[in-house]
Amino acid sequence: MDFKKLREDLSSITDIIYFDSNQYLREKSSNLSKLKQFIIKTEVFLEQIKEDALINKEEKYFLYGTLGNLYRIYGEPKISINYLELNLKYAIEEKLYKKEIISLIRLGEALKYDNKLEEALEKFNLALVRCEETDENSHLDFAFQHKGKCLLELNRLEDAMNCFQSALELRKSKGNSSLIYSTEQAIEFAQNIQN
Repeated sequence: MDFKKLREDLSSITDIIYFDSNQYLREKSSNLSKLKQFIIKTEVFLEQIKEDALINKEEKYFLYGTLGNLYRIYGEPKISINYLELNLKYAIEEKLYKKEIISLIRLGEALKYDNKLEEALEKFNLALVRCEETDENSHLDFAFQHKGKCLLELNRLEDAMNCFQSALELRKSKGNSSLIYSTEQAIEFAQNIQN
């Protein structure tokens, strides 16, 4: 299998992912065996290319990030954290600010799923700082959204709502209806908790 085919196969993963309203809108899978198949396929591919110096570092970054996300959703946050730390290390070494911010957000999510909420919050805050320092704002809305969801789990509802409102404003300016909907869901969820 080549990298392009693997990416195409992985794009269908969204069909088995949902946000669990019983667990603070955490991502879950409706088909764990299919999710595990994706994980195995991605790990086998990564193992095949690991020692190949000709393989683009970007491909390895993508694979580490993918495995980090899949393991988090699968319920193995410690493995997820390992992959995402590799991602973050690569982004920092290569001075790829956008990738660093994305990696911080993903790592924060994995830490949250590992019930390390304060550490997760630190990663989200660092992502926000890096957005400001580097003037890389393409993922600022994601940083606010994920920080807000972490604050929800810490029962800091007012702070969470402020983050969601910031994310919503940014997402409305982007005009992406699925992102707007995601934030509106989070706001509604937070309002239900408050009531």
